[in-house]
Amino acid sequence: MATLRELASTIRSKNAGVDHITFDIICRERANFDRVRNSNVLSREGVAALFNIPVERVSHFTVFEPANAIKFTIRRLKPSGSPGETDVFGSQQYAPLFDVVIP
Repeated sequence: MATLRELASTIRSKNAGVDHITFDIICRERANFDRVRNSNVLSREGVAALFNIPVERVSHFTVFEPANAIKFTIRRLKPSGSPGETDVFGSQQYAPLFDVVIP
């Protein structure tokens, strides 16, 4: 067992327009990417459960093999910068991914 933080070289989040936040998980080594991808821990449903959101808020989920990457996008509840919104740049949302256990 390993955590995603141990297997991925990049885990980040950022704005994808004013209404979405996108997440990137990139592995430097192909073996680590294959392990993460083949575990099926990260999926549209898995991401929704991890972030405690309805699966319908996960607007995109893509496995991009040429870059050893997994990318997903979630819809924000409030537009970036609107009153009560807590992360204008969407850059502080990736922390829950660190401790995801990959068999």
